[in-house]
Amino acid sequence: MAIRNQSLGEFIIENQSEFQYSSGELSRLINSIRLAAKVVNHEVNKAGLVDILGAAGDTNIQGEDQQKLDVYANEIFIKTLTNREIVCGIASEEEDDFISIKGRNEKNDNKYVVLMDPLDGSSNIDVNVSVGTIFSIYRRVTPSGTPVTIDDFLQPGNLQVAAGYIVYGTSTMIVYSTGHGVNGFTLNPAIGTYYLSHPNMKFPEKGSIYSVNEGNYVHFPLGIKNYIKYCQEEEEDRPYTSRYIGSLVSDFHRNLIKGGIYIYPNTSKDPNGKLRLLYECNPIAYIAKQAGGRSSNGFINILDIKPTELHQRVPFICGNKSMVDKAEEFMQNA
Repeated sequence: MAIRNQSLGEFIIENQSEFQYSSGELSRLINSIRLAAKVVNHEVNKAGLVDILGAAGDTNIQGEDQQKLDVYANEIFIKTLTNREIVCGIASEEEDDFISIKGRNEKNDNKYVVLMDPLDGSSNIDVNVSVGTIFSIYRRVTPSGTPVTIDDFLQPGNLQVAAGYIVYGTSTMIVYSTGHGVNGFTLNPAIGTYYLSHPNMKFPEKGSIYSVNEGNYVHFPLGIKNYIKYCQEEEEDRPYTSRYIGSLVSDFHRNLIKGGIYIYPNTSKDPNGKLRLLYECNPIAYIAKQAGGRSSNGFINILDIKPTELHQRVPFICGNKSMVDKAEEFMQNA
């Protein structure tokens, strides 16, 4: 049984045998993400003291204004993963295209590709609200030693070998899974070490929180409108409590611990949804499944969707299984 003062490094070593196909690369990859997260955490925590707040003056591939910390976090994660020669490719929400990475012998012979949202919720940076990093890891499907292709990245979420997120909040946490449950590690800033603080994380059996931007209510599909009305009804176990931060990592993390559902549906303004399948929805859906929850686009499991493009967007419903089942029921009956 895991003990509470176990460090993330010790946990990775102790559980390395659970990493299918791996001879140490996946462990080193998780360690690299841990290192990059510490660097980004340092910058996030001093953001109000240095010139790293505000817009960077550029837009990303989605046409959104990039924040300075968006750019910084993206550079740190790419540099850390590239320099350690662990991955053969990286795709980032902040990059137009995927990045192919050569190993020491000038061949792409590493096993894994990483897809990431380097700084989720970055619009909250200037107002000192929690932000995060989301990451997803797959085994490449193209032959070892050849350059990676788009096929290595356009894999359905059920083929992920690991996924997780980092919350930069009142405390900094890494929450991740390699397919054997979900564990959370909290950073002790005094010594720079993550310790196991939330072993074997599971959604509570029943949830009582719904997280959705109700300011867009008039643009929601009828099924979501009906589900929100259901959440607000005076019944034995309702109304549910409405909580919405506007940072996927923060909203999901709260709902995982306290029990709830996160909803970012398609709207009349964004008919395909707004969240990115590869960088946000798939990794969060993977964590949810490992924690006993569910995810859906309103009709099918998010993890079953076969991606067709790097920056594909989808409607996203995720959280307690019974709550997602009910929201899906409203969508299908609308």
